[in-house]
Amino acid sequence: MHRVLATPASVSALSLALAICPAPARAAEPDPSPAPQKAFWEALQALCGNAYAGTLRTSDPADADLAGQPMVMHVRVCNEQVVQIPFHVGENRSRVWVLMRTEDGLRFKHHHRHEDGTPDEVTFYGGDSDGAGTATEQRFPADEHSRELFLRTERPQAIENVWSLELVPGERFSYALRRPGRHFQVDFDLRRAVAAPPPPWGS
Repeated sequence: MHRVLATPASVSALSLALAICPAPARAAEPDPSPAPQKAFWEALQALCGNAYAGTLRTSDPADADLAGQPMVMHVRVCNEQVVQIPFHVGENRSRVWVLMRTEDGLRFKHHHRHEDGTPDEVTFYGGDSDGAGTATEQRFPADEHSRELFLRTERPQAIENVWSLELVPGERFSYALRRPGRHFQVDFDLRRAVAAPPPPWGS
């Protein structure tokens, strides 16, 4: 058996071949968001800057003071991580819905301020997405912070709150609250944008 000895010329040729041979392309980093949540987020981003009129769809006696009042949602602030949606009822501009992206999915919170801009006693409550959800609906059971807040402010029934956001592109956006014995829902017509309302209180 003959051994082949590498010569300086063969070593140089091999080095040149390795230098000009393109390195394997690196695989793109996977998007950490489950596909349904990514689709939901992108559909929500597409609404940015627009305002839409809403209608109360439920008839719980607890919401009697809201019945018949004009309702408007305004997708007012959008970036890669946060969407802020003020929800105005009549002249009341105290409410802002805040949707955030997290490492594990989506987080939904409610911000409430008084007319002078100070935070309400009950604010920043909500929860994290319950699983991947669907491309058109995401659900958010009350998180630990919210449950503690509800107990501290003597609202024990609210610890079972589950909020949901449903977005059917070009048709409807719905906000709903459910718990045993309680259902509140407002539907917004996405087929026609309306004039943007004034900023929420404290903005």
